[in-house]
Amino acid sequence: RDPMAMLPFCGYHIGDYFEHWLTMGRRIQHPPPIFCVNWFRKDANGKFLWPGYGENMRVLKWIVDRCHASTGARESPLGWMPRHDDLEWSGLAFSPDRFEELMRLDREAWLCELALHEDLFAKLDNRLPEEFLLKRESLLDSLRQTPERWMAH
Repeated sequence: RDPMAMLPFCGYHIGDYFEHWLTMGRRIQHPPPIFCVNWFRKDANGKFLWPGYGENMRVLKWIVDRCHASTGARESPLGWMPRHDDLEWSGLAFSPDRFEELMRLDREAWLCELALHEDLFAKLDNRLPEEFLLKRESLLDSLRQTPERWMAH
């Protein structure tokens, strides 16, 4: 989880790369939504929470349906996330309790993750797009104010 692992592979300054994509997003009429997934979360016993492989299509279907505004979601400190009933479960026994465990946020882990950004941001110096700083601060505020029901125990 080294936030600077990609730096040697970029053909030009990464700050300019980020700025390019932010500029493109502002220019197009309907920029695509961005979704984040983590297929590799583990439970207290070290077992993967999500069954993976072909079951990933359930989440991908939800993403497509969200893009077409044909399914629901709930707001979280990290953005919009599916509720158990928003996913197609036919043929898979995946309990609402297991789903809630999968979707629960670990405040301390996220705060540590965001702390790692400091090193990357420092390396980008004055070429870091301001939106990155604003988004990071927004995430930090959101995580600090998050109700306990979202958090891992």
